[in-house]
Amino acid sequence: MSTAHALNAHSFPLRGSHLIEASAGTGKTWTIAALYVRLVLGHGDAVQREQRPLLPGEILVMTFTRAATRELNDRIRRRLVETAAVFRGLKLPDANDAFVQRLLVDHPEGPAREAAAWRLETAAQAMD
Repeated sequence: MSTAHALNAHSFPLRGSHLIEASAGTGKTWTIAALYVRLVLGHGDAVQREQRPLLPGEILVMTFTRAATRELNDRIRRRLVETAAVFRGLKLPDANDAFVQRLLVDHPEGPAREAAAWRLETAAQAMD
């Protein structure tokens, strides 16, 4: 028997292997891109506050088809670039994007946020 529950991308544990299984249109790609941003930032969770930031070459994301792989890759890259722009103050966070708004709180303005923006931009470039 399977138990369904909502996945919180901001606090989901980043250690170990996880299977995200859901129907079409439920936000899997959005969630995977959000988790990828957290991995690049070294964003911990409630249990493990600190985590080493990762580069794209250290993160494995799998899907089933070439088309889905391209779409996922494009969406992750876009999420990295957009979040970096928000961190640099070049773009306002979407009013409905509680995930990025919480990341801004977790990375206070100043050197921490600037370093996070640099990591996000570097990761987006490394995906090419």
